[in-house]
Amino acid sequence: MLRRTFLGAAAVLALTGAASAQETIKIGLILPMTGPFASTGRQIEAAAKLYMQQKGDTVAGKKIQLIVKDDTGTADVTKRLAQELIVNDKIAVMAGFGLTPLALAPAPLATQAKVPAVVMAAATATITEASPYIVRTSFTLPQATVPMADWAAQNGIKKVATLVSDYGPGIDAEKAFTTAFTAKGGQVENLRVPLANPDFSPFLQKVADAKPDALFVFVPSGIGAQFMKQFVERGLDKSGIKLIGPGDVTDDDLLNNMGDVALGAITTQHYSAAHDSPENKAFVDAFKKANNGMRPNFMAVGGYDGMHLIYEGLKKTNGQGGQALIDAMKGMSWTSPRGPVSIDPQTRDIVQNIYVRKVERKDGELYNVEFATIPNVKDPVKAAKSN
Repeated sequence: MLRRTFLGAAAVLALTGAASAQETIKIGLILPMTGPFASTGRQIEAAAKLYMQQKGDTVAGKKIQLIVKDDTGTADVTKRLAQELIVNDKIAVMAGFGLTPLALAPAPLATQAKVPAVVMAAATATITEASPYIVRTSFTLPQATVPMADWAAQNGIKKVATLVSDYGPGIDAEKAFTTAFTAKGGQVENLRVPLANPDFSPFLQKVADAKPDALFVFVPSGIGAQFMKQFVERGLDKSGIKLIGPGDVTDDDLLNNMGDVALGAITTQHYSAAHDSPENKAFVDAFKKANNGMRPNFMAVGGYDGMHLIYEGLKKTNGQGGQALIDAMKGMSWTSPRGPVSIDPQTRDIVQNIYVRKVERKDGELYNVEFATIPNVKDPVKAAKSN
């Protein structure tokens, strides 16, 4: 009799445990928290936590639990962590992904397990094609780069040297810029620098010798300060060569430390901490307050909007994950700190404004100050495929 009662109680406990497990929705946030790309991880984690602090940790009557894992910027580690999160932690969503190789590594797992993967940082155009469960809230390099080529052609720039990190997004940026700029009659010379431990000096010497009107640069977020230092050491800041590129090189997180050399750099990007809107002012103030004065960058807004997409998707599905959740995310639109955004239902990529900005001193600090807007830009690579 006693034994039967004990078994009965154990069964009830097991069922209660299963029920309470279902009441928690777990989000696995996989980020480079250490290593050369740690600033990306730090920004995204801070933004995700801020979103939860503002919106609460309950959605559709279920508790949201954020599990942050450090992949050290290594793709094999990202894949192993994704597998552990899916199998052991039973996550409903994975998110983060600081670089392209890190976003591609767990794509097959997302497909097999039907777990949506929200890319908050990585920017190679093809990432969303690696799995029908990938959705992106960051940007694509071509999305930010084609407007830069258009601006350069319209502003008397005829000859450009491109200098990019030699991996997916860098090659994307080089190709998108070169195609768009040469189509408008411009001349381009392409240079690629290794992603790991880059030494820009020999490449910058080639640029100095070639004397182009402008140098188009793409380096991943976090590497811009190193590039700027070598740009000055080679005397290129005084050579009359304009510095242009997508916004990674004048990343808001590091911009103040670059000093006057960054002044006048023209970039195209989807977010600046100086973006003039009430939503952004509130976001920047709250972010700084929660993070000892740290300024949010474009990685932070990718993380913040990624959490918004997850929360709103879960509201629509009443807490359900899998296919229902990815379907709920398609076509969603909202007003972000960066401006109006939506998720393209066909490509699961973000559609957003791209801003032309110039580094200026404002209130004693350096900012990317926007002076022109290209509205509702889709990823040009996928747009070209669908035409």
